[in-house]
Amino acid sequence: MVTNIANPTETFNPVHVDVDTIVSHLKRWLTRQLDESGLGWFEKTLHQLSATPSEQNLFTQFSLAPRRVGKADLALTFEELSIASTLRSGWNPAHWSVDQAARTLILLSFPSTEGDRYVAAIEKLFSAADVAEQVALYQTLPLFPYPERFLNRAIDGLRNHINAVFDAIALHNPYPAEQFSEPAWNQMVLKALFIDSRLSCIQGIDTRANPTLAKMLSDYAHERWAAGRSVNPQLWRPLGPFADGELFEDLKRTLSSPEAFEQQAAALACASASTPEAKALLDTVPDLKQAIEAGTLTWAEFSKAHP
Repeated sequence: MVTNIANPTETFNPVHVDVDTIVSHLKRWLTRQLDESGLGWFEKTLHQLSATPSEQNLFTQFSLAPRRVGKADLALTFEELSIASTLRSGWNPAHWSVDQAARTLILLSFPSTEGDRYVAAIEKLFSAADVAEQVALYQTLPLFPYPERFLNRAIDGLRNHINAVFDAIALHNPYPAEQFSEPAWNQMVLKALFIDSRLSCIQGIDTRANPTLAKMLSDYAHERWAAGRSVNPQLWRPLGPFADGELFEDLKRTLSSPEAFEQQAAALACASASTPEAKALLDTVPDLKQAIEAGTLTWAEFSKAHP
């Protein structure tokens, strides 16, 4: 589905990443959760990567991580998650496991002063990675040194037919919103619908909304309706700001649905539109309009029940 959409020269909102500080916090979080055996391996591995930073050492330890540290959830406090988002805007390791965090730490501990050498080593890992290793690699995208140099790799990952790999790129990850061209972004969102991934977990779903995507989503909705199938209500979120003409009629149809959650999604989409027609349509459902104005009906609240 995703073809010919990479554009390495087109990036968005470049973010400076303090890799050393992130490494320091990852060490602290992992040290707290590892047993004596795992901690010993972990400390030895980091020392070896510093003392003898060979690609073979990187590949071996990256592969061994789950067997050495286990696959328990990375149990972070609310405060630690807040620190993560402060260290790197959009970084959200709430859904990470211990082995994924260890693998990320290994990747970030490998010397990166020689950019070509570092990128080449990471690319070799991507090329040989199994599913779990790919997930860890793609989750690390926003933390890598030279992040723009992994753009083609990230877009290539969207072609993967394994949902866990797609989700590692698309969900809880600021990289696509910052780095993807508009065609790449639009195809990612559309594929998320096709594979029933969670649109509400795509960072930048509002800020990267665009008229082309809105038309693509409308076409998708019409295909679903023609086949007698339901439409993911999150679809209306990036469509709302461009609700005019046929797209307005889509919202009008959805607002008349007998399903309360579809009415809520359509009302939220109307609230984000700027046309008089959309505002007038929202006036026809005063209870929903009042809930939106009061802040009790928001996309964030709606997404808790309908992600």
